[in-house]
Amino acid sequence: MKGSRSTIVLVDDNLTNLAAGKSIIKTFYQVIPATSAKAMFEVIEEIMPDLILLDIEMPEMDGYETIKRLKSDERWRNIPVIFLTAKDDPDSEVQGFDLGAVDYITKPFSAPMLLKRIEKELMFDRHKKDLLKTQTELKKHLDGLQIMVSEEANTVIRMQDAIFDTVVDMVEFRDRYTGGHIVRTQQYVKALLDEMYKENVYPEIISDWDMALILASAKLHDIGKIAVSDVILGKKARLTEEEFEHMKTHVTAGVDAIERIIKKMGKDDFFDHAIRMAGTHHEKWNGSGYPIGLKGNNIPLEGRLMAIADVYDALICKRQYKEALSHEMACQIIEESSGTQFDPVLVNVFCSIKDQFEQISLENDN
Repeated sequence: MKGSRSTIVLVDDNLTNLAAGKSIIKTFYQVIPATSAKAMFEVIEEIMPDLILLDIEMPEMDGYETIKRLKSDERWRNIPVIFLTAKDDPDSEVQGFDLGAVDYITKPFSAPMLLKRIEKELMFDRHKKDLLKTQTELKKHLDGLQIMVSEEANTVIRMQDAIFDTVVDMVEFRDRYTGGHIVRTQQYVKALLDEMYKENVYPEIISDWDMALILASAKLHDIGKIAVSDVILGKKARLTEEEFEHMKTHVTAGVDAIERIIKKMGKDDFFDHAIRMAGTHHEKWNGSGYPIGLKGNNIPLEGRLMAIADVYDALICKRQYKEALSHEMACQIIEESSGTQFDPVLVNVFCSIKDQFEQISLENDN
């Protein structure tokens, strides 16, 4: 809740609810109350809010009809809408999400929960806009370059790197306790792949892979951290269970961010690899990982590779809540997790080149 105050329009025909909601959020945000959909539309004709808290059960025009009108107008379709309702049935929630709501809060709501939901959505929307702005600006540059350069694959790779390095830097800058993580994990994945080519491991998959595309996509595996609270990223103690659940959302947030870019730029192998890296690097071989709980070979190979690289780097690096483990201890943990957390075939590859992992970590020690 830092920086300039965001503007929130609070819509509810019940004056008691309206007063209570305004009392909760006015300390942190600029609140404009509206007693009906009609009043809300009069407000947003003059003032563009950052968020709308919209009651569903209202006379004349209910919340569902209101959000339909909002989403059909180019001026307002990108304003995030959180539904407020006394309903708690799944069908109502599904209907709200189908119409474009970003969240669904049942009344009566607690003040801390309401504020946390608002903070989360405003933060995500802000980072989404920053990401799309960066993408738009760099895409314009890309379009200009495409007039002058050939269609060769290496040129396309360089242009993709130019676009996404900025986003990657934004992620790593926010998570200041994991400096160098992205560079190191990218090099660990390269070391694993080089050895896989030598040992002919999973040839039916990697023979069709472009090494440059895979390594470029590895940079985006933690892009979803751009949507994680600064408080959690900077916490100097071990996360609580609730905070860890929030941290875990970086996986789905990363997939969502990449999918949004795909809608603008079109699908290709680079984005396919990036989504698999971002979306499955916390899955576990025995099915106990997240966010889906994929098991064994159902986990894409990209995710299984990044899982080893990501965990090794987390183990050997000091964090605000733990000391660094030795290279030997990290290797022992990975070997002992073969067949449970990690693909046993890839663990064997890792064991063949674990000295390379240590060298990479020493050369890129931040």
